[in-house]
Parts: sequence; C-alpha cells; structure tokens
Amino acid sequence: MEVQLRNPNVIMKLSRLGSFHQSKLSFLRSFLKEFKDWEYKRDLFDINEFGYGVAIYSFKKDQRVYSLICFANELNENERSDRVIATKWDAAFTLFDGVPKKHDIERLKNEVPKQEVGRLSYKELTLSRANKSLRLFNHVVDCLSEGNQPDLNLLLKVGYLYRTTAVYGSGKFGLADRFRIKNRKEIYGPFRLEMMLVYLVRQFTFDQVNHVAKNKNPKKAVNLDPEICRNLGIGNSTGLGMAPFIVNHPTLLNNWIYARETALKKIREIKNVKNKDQDLFKKYLKKSLKNITSWNTESVYQQKKIKSLLKDLHLFIDFIETKFNFSEEYAFNNIYLWLEKNTGDECIEYIVSMMMEPYDDIINPLVNQMSSEEEKYFTIPTNRTVIELKEILENKYSKILNIDFSKNENNQNFWFISKNKEEPRLADRFLDNGSELEQPLAIARDINNLYNKLSVFKNSSTIDIFLAKCPEFRHVVRRAFIVEKFPYSEIQDNTIGKSIVPIDMLRLKLSFFGALKFDPRSDKWLRICMFQGAPLPKQLKNYDDQWVYN
Repeated sequence: MEVQLRNPNVIMKLSRLGSFHQSKLSFLRSFLKEFKDWEYKRDLFDINEFGYGVAIYSFKKDQRVYSLICFANELNENERSDRVIATKWDAAFTLFDGVPKKHDIERLKNEVPKQEVGRLSYKELTLSRANKSLRLFNHVVDCLSEGNQPDLNLLLKVGYLYRTTAVYGSGKFGLADRFRIKNRKEIYGPFRLEMMLVYLVRQFTFDQVNHVAKNKNPKKAVNLDPEICRNLGIGNSTGLGMAPFIVNHPTLLNNWIYARETALKKIREIKNVKNKDQDLFKKYLKKSLKNITSWNTESVYQQKKIKSLLKDLHLFIDFIETKFNFSEEYAFNNIYLWLEKNTGDECIEYIVSMMMEPYDDIINPLVNQMSSEEEKYFTIPTNRTVIELKEILENKYSKILNIDFSKNENNQNFWFISKNKEEPRLADRFLDNGSELEQPLAIARDINNLYNKLSVFKNSSTIDIFLAKCPEFRHVVRRAFIVEKFPYSEIQDNTIGKSIVPIDMLRLKLSFFGALKFDPRSDKWLRICMFQGAPLPKQLKNYDDQWVYN
C-alpha cells in the first residue's frame, strides 16, 4: 500500500504548524545522538570565588575538536537585560573550531563579551550570551553552601539557571561562513553547532553554581545532585524575531517539514508492526503524559490547548487499549486515520511525533537531509512563461488566491523592524504609524497581487519581460518557482490577517529545535527550556535515546 504525503494546503496552515511537537527529528535530539560517542572534556576552569573568569569545554573525535569558551562577567543588577539591544550579560560564549591557544583566549576575552560589536574570526563558529535567573541561581548557591539540595518545586517551576538571549552562527559578526564547514558529516543536521553551544553552556551553569557555593562555604558545601542537574535546562525567551526566519528560508522550511512528512508516510506504509515497536510506542506515549501534566503556563490560550490535548490523548489511549488491534495490517495508518476523524490538530501532531520513536531506520537517514543549500534556488528561470507561472500559483496557492485583501481584516497588520528594540514587530495598519516601513513578509497578499498583475500580460510572455516591467514582484516570483519544486516551502496562510496567532510560527521552529514545553507570555512571545531532562555530558555514551519521556 502506498500512502500519499499530506496535503501542503492543510499541513502548512499556521494552526496546524503551531501544533507541532518535538520528535526524533528535532535538532537537539539528533545532536546528542551524533555526539554521544565523542570525548567530552572540561579543559579549563579559571573561575574566581565569585564565579567570574574563563572556562573551556570540548568535544573531540579523531582529529576534530570543538571547544566552547565561556566568559563569566560581573554584572550589576541594573545592567541585566534580556533585550537584544542589551550591551552586557552575565556570561558570553563562543564555539571555537579546534583547540584555542592562549593568544586566542586573550583575543576572544576582549571581543566575545561585546557580542555584536566585537570582532570575531573564521575560527569562531557560533556566538551567544546568557543571563542568570538570579533568584534561582542565588537560591541554589545558598542551599548548596549549607550542605543542602535546593527546593525542587522552585527549580522545576523555572527549569534553568541561565537563559540565553541569542545564539548566532553562519557568518554573522565575522563568524565562520557556512561554506567552510558544511561538508563535515557530524554537522549535516541543521543548527547542530548552535545546539552544541547551548548544551555545553548548560554544563557550565552547573559547574559555576557548584564552584561559587564551594567557595562560599568550603567546609559544608555540596555539589548539585546530578539528577537535579538533568532536570534543568537552558532557558530562552523567544519573540517575533523568529517569525521572519520561517518566511525567509523557504527551502529550509520545506526540508524540515518534508522530512517529517516522509517519516509519517513510511511509518503508515508499514504492513505489519512488530511487537517490540508497538510496545515502545505505547510505553513512551503513556510516559509522555507526565511532561504534559507538568507543563506550567499562565497563558489561558495555552492552558486550553493543553486541556484539549490531554482530553484527546486519554481518548486515544482508551482507543488503542480497548478497541484497536495492532496485529491488523497497516496499523499506524489506521491509527492516523482515526486521529484525523476523532481528535484535534494538537493531538494529531503529537501522535505523529510519537510514531517516530521506534523507527531509527526511517528517521536517521532523514536527519541529514534537513539542511539546504539555499543559494542554489535563488536564480529565477526567466525563460519560463507567464502562463506557466499562473498555473503554479493556481496549483500551489489555491487557498491564498481566495483571500480578499480589499477587506481590512485581511490586511490588518504589518511587520516592521523596531528602531528602539532592533527586533521584528507586528503592528495594526489602521491604528499604528509606520506602515511605509513594512517588511516584505506579507507573502499571501503579494501572491494575490502578482496573480492579478499577470492577467494583463500575454500568456506567452516570458518572465524576464514581466520582471523588467514589474521588478517589485521579483521576490514572490522567486518564491513561486521555489514552491513548484518544494511543496512545503510556503506557509499557506495570511501572515498579516487580523486572526493571525504569531506564536504559531514560533512554536513551529521551536518544535524542530526540540523544545518540550511552550509557555506563551502573549500571542507574540513565549518562554521555553532547552535540554531539560537531557543526559549530562559524562552520561552520553550510555544514554537512553527516549530521555525526553523519562
């Protein structure tokens, strides 16, 4: 039996994309899998009694070494800010290609804490900074210094000792361009070096808090319990800055979604599900409920989604335990069809992720296909004709072409870059000033305008003639020819409509990163925790690949 890939017109709606969950395809999980056999080492820990100084951590295999260099700085409380426009942070980090020498450390000591205004080189691969969760960090120090473990409830409520405010890579601020390293097998997966940085930063936070506590009370202090460490991650507050990324990288988006859809298709095509595979699926499905029930959020929107998800999951578990027989042919396909009929988007996509757990043989080859050489698809085929382009728009954007942009509700918002915050923002076109500074992120509207404009040209006209007269459409013409080849490259929704929920775009990206829990603080930003529950570096060689459910 052959199962068709899911329809992009359905899957690429924001309500569906905003219901995605982490899976074995997620970047932090594939990073751990790739680097579990590498030699981990703490190479330097030149930190004073107050926790300030330099530390270096590394992963090594054969002749390849990646080194995280950490600079912990003294910071006054009035200088601490998580805004992108901040100029000082509790700690700053760079991932160095190789083993840094003394002169490298001295050079980077002057540059890395400056972040965007520093001068980095091709030897530096990623750049980041982070601030303490000061209340929690101090609480942990105080407890450990007195020989006690910290309050578990408080720790689990926050989930981290530090939160990052940005992680940069791929040539920004002088960092190594992607072309220098793209052929390294160990980093074929997307954002793998960024994941490495965040993972090693997590270990630094544990070492730092232990060190400060020990110096505060050398005779009584104890180290933070390793199991407590495992249940702490690295925090992050993510806002609208992530949304343009989804729009601006269509082939990359396609490859992420296509990998997921291909995995689902192959799993649905399994004729006879082995006992061990169905047992693993059911085991971790039930264990995963613990994560959902411990998902703390004050967001009414998210609380409703969690409540709905739990209701559907209990319905589904009852179904597979009392009414379903895994011995029937194409069991997972039958499960999927039942989900579509009986549950909502959140539950459907949750179970799609869970279906992947038993199938390394399906997932592993897909992981290395999720990057994209985007520049290959930048050139517009100008010899193609107007009629060909119109047919692409009609076939690939059928729902988009039906949106009436003469209605205010469909043209309500506009995207712009805040002068004060230097971040993407969303504003009301009819209430706020600045629409003349609108960013080109209204793809649905631009596709509509393109289609209407094409109607005044002869069908036989070539694209070069069209663009010579209408160069303002170049960006959407390029997208149309991209979506012709890459069916999951375009959000099939109106990103400036009144009803848009921007955090759906953020959740999509963060689910592929591997975030387990989402805590929206509004419809425009949310908090997450990365690597919460993940094995510590010294535990990697024997870790459980399903650690997210333990």
